[in-house]
Amino acid sequence: MSQSLHVGVFEDERRFLGATRACAERDFEIVDAYTPYPMHEVEQAMGLRHTRLPWVTLAGGLVGLTGGLWFQYWASQTNWPLDVGGKPWDSLPAFIPVGFEMTILLAGLGTVFGLLIRCGLRPGKQPKRKIPRVTDDRFALVVRWKRGARRCTPVADLFHEYDAVEHWEER
Repeated sequence: MSQSLHVGVFEDERRFLGATRACAERDFEIVDAYTPYPMHEVEQAMGLRHTRLPWVTLAGGLVGLTGGLWFQYWASQTNWPLDVGGKPWDSLPAFIPVGFEMTILLAGLGTVFGLLIRCGLRPGKQPKRKIPRVTDDRFALVVRWKRGARRCTPVADLFHEYDAVEHWEER
């Protein structure tokens, strides 16, 4: 049995935050919130955990550093060993600029691809919901009942209490 989603659209930020807090305190699960700008209070009410994207960036940077240093070491020792004026072939200070650049390149690419994969973004993907003016001046809250919750307060009444401009149910 799939649960229905309830969408409420608000014009006022304070009313939206009040509805968000009320939903978090009652038997509602906040599925998503659409706001014109970031609001950290909503993230806390939704119970979102911290992102693991910095770990992806770190892994990409370490792979880039290791790969860049290894490639230069391999090239100067095995593939093309040159004796230039008696200088050592495995001079680490000469390898630092390329190692640094590879670290930055693969950390950046890892971050971008990690974000695209995590968000499920791809060319041609259609948005899940179309809520008018939500990126301009409206705030939208998508909730559903928690499993096993007592349904004593109708969602429409809760949204009406906080002056929702629109409210509808999606199945």
